[in-house]
Amino acid sequence: MPDLQRILKHFEESIEVKRESMSTLGNAIASATESMTAALNGGGKILSCGNGGSAGDAQHFSAEMLNRFERERPGLPAIALTADSSTLTAIANDYAYEQIFSKQVLALGNANDCLLAISTSGNSPNVLAAVHAAHEKEMRVVALTGRDGGSTAQALKDADIEIRVPSMRTARIQEVHLVVIHCLCDGIDQAIFG
Repeated sequence: MPDLQRILKHFEESIEVKRESMSTLGNAIASATESMTAALNGGGKILSCGNGGSAGDAQHFSAEMLNRFERERPGLPAIALTADSSTLTAIANDYAYEQIFSKQVLALGNANDCLLAISTSGNSPNVLAAVHAAHEKEMRVVALTGRDGGSTAQALKDADIEIRVPSMRTARIQEVHLVVIHCLCDGIDQAIFG
């Protein structure tokens, strides 16, 4: 029989991190929503990337933009850089795994676009390389991080926005990242469609 107390502890920890995030991340989420909305209203798109669970989050965000979140509306331009296995493996094989996102950002990104860079530690080399590539293309960057923000936080410029979950545990950070993604989707829909 699984340990019920251990299960309940997961819920309690998740609730606590969400409460702390709720009190500290609102302004950053609002700023990120404004930045993403400006990109979309300016004819740009949102590129998203991450590894593992964060790759799933990047695809989740893109799906909510392209299809719909909670309301009927036209699709919004978004590309998950994690979704094309042929491109990912070609870049990893021919160049380096570190470049799987940055090469796509350099090929697909424009100055009026936004990069959603997701890394629970902030230290994923390929996400960091994507941030640098986005800067090279003069794109906006929104970074979802945790812990101390890592090297991604240090690489951000003044116009970029970091949404850093106040936790050291990957599972808790990922849980809040999902809430943040839903906040972004809702905020973008509200800003563009009223």
